[in-house]
Amino acid sequence: MSRGTEYEVVVERGKIQEFAAAMQCDDPAYRGPHAIAPPTFLTSAALWAPEGARVDVGFDRRRLLHGQQEYVFHGPPPWAGQVLRVVERIEDRYEKAGKRGGRMRFAVVVTEYRAEDGTLVAEGRSTLIETAPRQEGAQ
Repeated sequence: MSRGTEYEVVVERGKIQEFAAAMQCDDPAYRGPHAIAPPTFLTSAALWAPEGARVDVGFDRRRLLHGQQEYVFHGPPPWAGQVLRVVERIEDRYEKAGKRGGRMRFAVVVTEYRAEDGTLVAEGRSTLIETAPRQEGAQ
C-alpha cells in the first residue's frame, strides 16, 4: 500500500498549552516545562508536515468526509521537547454502496509517531470517505 514521506515534529510546550486552552482544559499536566500532550494533540502534527509528505489517498476533496479517528499509545504520551518522526501509510481501501446510490470509497490511513530511537510512541488511525458523485437529476 501507499506510504507518505517521513517528517519530523517537535512537540512544543507552547503548542501543548494552546491545544489544552482550545479544549478549555486547565489540567496542570498540559502546562509548564514537563507538559505532556493531550491524547488528541497528535492530530495537529499534520499541520507541520512539509508539502507532499502526507499520503495521497486519491479522493476528490469536494466529496471527502472524515469518518473515524482513533489513537493508540504504546507508552506514555508525548511530552514537551520530544522529537517525533511521523509517517502515514494507507492500511486498507474498500468500497460500499451509498444510501443515495452510487459507490462510496473508503481509505484507512495509519499515522505512526516514533521517538528518535525508533520506538513506536503512538499510532493514529483515520477512516476517510469519498461520497458517491451526485447522480444527474438527483435532488
